[in-house]
Amino acid sequence: MNSIIIPAYNEEDRIGESLSKIIDYTNSENIEVEIIVVDDGSKDKTVDIANSFGGNVRVIKQEKNQGKGAAVRRGMLEAKGDFRVFSDADLSTPIYEIKKLIEHNKKGFDVCIGSRAVDSSMIKEHQPWYREMMGKTFNHIVQLLVVKGIKDTQCGFKGFSKLAAEKIFSVAKIDGFAFDVEVVFLAGKFNFKIAEIPVEWYNDERSKVNPITDSTKMFYEILKIRNLHRDL
Repeated sequence: MNSIIIPAYNEEDRIGESLSKIIDYTNSENIEVEIIVVDDGSKDKTVDIANSFGGNVRVIKQEKNQGKGAAVRRGMLEAKGDFRVFSDADLSTPIYEIKKLIEHNKKGFDVCIGSRAVDSSMIKEHQPWYREMMGKTFNHIVQLLVVKGIKDTQCGFKGFSKLAAEKIFSVAKIDGFAFDVEVVFLAGKFNFKIAEIPVEWYNDERSKVNPITDSTKMFYEILKIRNLHRDL
């Protein structure tokens, strides 16, 4: 069985459509899944909408907003699947791309990273130029300070074997958006077999990432990663 984890914070405008797409696609392809929505302290109707899907969706509610990293971590550790994928609630990477991750996992890859940078033609709707520039700058910093060889650590579409998920997320500590960098760093630290896989990606203009404040927080978070795990 596969697990699909959706971290969600105030996603009432998108979560229903995204869950319908996931259910319809996995049913049509006979992909056995459990779908887990981890609500990160939403103040809107995200939980009510997710719960309306009944037994098709399991909802885990964080009582207060802790950050995307905290939500993904909880979902990964409470999931039951042999392969566990997290996806952004807006499905910027369409759910049908999960097949690529599953196929690579079957080939022996423990950590499967959806990437916009391996093949830039897969970006079907681009971000504004300044966001793309900031993303590339961030990745250069990540390559220099934390993780070498991975072209895109920030795409919100990654899959983990059960062993990798439990080992990585049981020691991960970053709650904010830089958690992606931390989990890729830990995957390398634990010598898991990693695949970076080109996936389709469509920018959603309703992104909740603030290019100034969140980028600053992410920079300080990546500076802490090596120190947080110096004893491993």
